[in-house]
Amino acid sequence: MTGAEKSITYSSTRGCPTQKSISFRTAVMRGLAHDRGLFVPDSFPTVSPEELESWRNLSYADLATEVIGKFVKDDEVPRDVLAGIVKKSCGAFRSEDVTPLIKVEGHYILELFHGPTFAFKDVALQMLGNFFEYFLSTGSNDGRLAVLGATSGDTGSAAIYGLRGKKGVDCIILYPNGRVSEIQERQMT
Repeated sequence: MTGAEKSITYSSTRGCPTQKSISFRTAVMRGLAHDRGLFVPDSFPTVSPEELESWRNLSYADLATEVIGKFVKDDEVPRDVLAGIVKKSCGAFRSEDVTPLIKVEGHYILELFHGPTFAFKDVALQMLGNFFEYFLSTGSNDGRLAVLGATSGDTGSAAIYGLRGKKGVDCIILYPNGRVSEIQERQMT
């Protein structure tokens, strides 16, 4: 892969020396840094005005692929696989636009409730589940992952729906009995 572009690396917000320059795959599979920090990009790619203009009429999935592709190169996820992951993730939404931008009384509002659980967290968790499945199928974690979570709201149901049916993934979500809404409990059980 000589001369090929490399993906952006990630480091912990807590600055631990062993949690620096982590690959995208490792950051996704690890979730939180071992020092309990969040992984953030070590650098940010640039987008030229011409490139930005060329994105103007792209679908949500194609635009997301272009933006994510600035961070994730073929050394981590081949471009065709990335496009497939994004397209599959967007397919779970009730709106073709995924997150439609509507105008109401002169104000623009981004609708983030068109995912399977009606929660804004669906936007990230649908994609995360598909990245997990891809990384597990290509050698990460010996092909198995257990996700254990606790919630008092919509994170649990969004995680369950994002991970449901993903090969190699088990998802266990705990929630306080009688302390979530009826719809949230129904989504999680």
